[in-house]
Amino acid sequence: MAKVISFANQTGGVGKTTSAINVAASLGVLGHRVLLIDLDPQGNSTSGIGVAKKELKISSKDILTGNSTAKEAILDTEFDNLWLIPTNISLAGVEFELYDLFEDGQLPYILKEGLKPIQDDFDYIIIDCPPSLGMLTINAFTASDGIIVPMQCEYYAMEGLSQLIGAIKGIKKKFNPELTITGILITMYNARFRLSSQVMADLKNYYADKIFDTCISRTVKLTEAAGYGEPVYYYEKNAKGSKQYLEVAKELCERI
Repeated sequence: MAKVISFANQTGGVGKTTSAINVAASLGVLGHRVLLIDLDPQGNSTSGIGVAKKELKISSKDILTGNSTAKEAILDTEFDNLWLIPTNISLAGVEFELYDLFEDGQLPYILKEGLKPIQDDFDYIIIDCPPSLGMLTINAFTASDGIIVPMQCEYYAMEGLSQLIGAIKGIKKKFNPELTITGILITMYNARFRLSSQVMADLKNYYADKIFDTCISRTVKLTEAAGYGEPVYYYEKNAKGSKQYLEVAKELCERI
């Protein structure tokens, strides 16, 4: 049965989607069967692996609203062992629709129930959550075994992390007692910046066992790869970002 991992941070621009795409692709490179689910209405995980958002016939929205099954929504990709459930901007208004379609007690479990029929088809299911703590993210957390928190070493990051961990504890208590924080992934890291070193030291004081050993550096190749609709491994196999995300994927396999 697949391990379900959500990538989440309510702060935008921290490398959440980049990390979801590249960890998923790296797990595929390592030989694991991986499904990437785009649950962010911006649809950047969808376009980030070369799928045109405007041409979608079925998306993650259709699974949540019951219009399609997860199996019907899965798309093949051109990358090794990597499949996608895509999305587009139509997902943005789905939370209002869900309140009309389901009873309150069902709302947090819609995605979890929708994924049950396909969980034996994959080794890992990676969910790219929206940068908010609304019903989409609650559904992702309720369906997940673990959460990876990508974050930058910046001043406000620690405060945002504390808020997110509080929300995770609440969802764990109410809806998913097995939920854990799989790890904190440091992104856009530059050891030459004094602030980065200070924030990293604070993180290690409070969350030492949660921080991934490998930090993701800020590199041009990661940005370029996204623009070409490719994980960085397939854009430039020997790039620093390729090697770093492969190391993160290996560590993830050990952590969960």
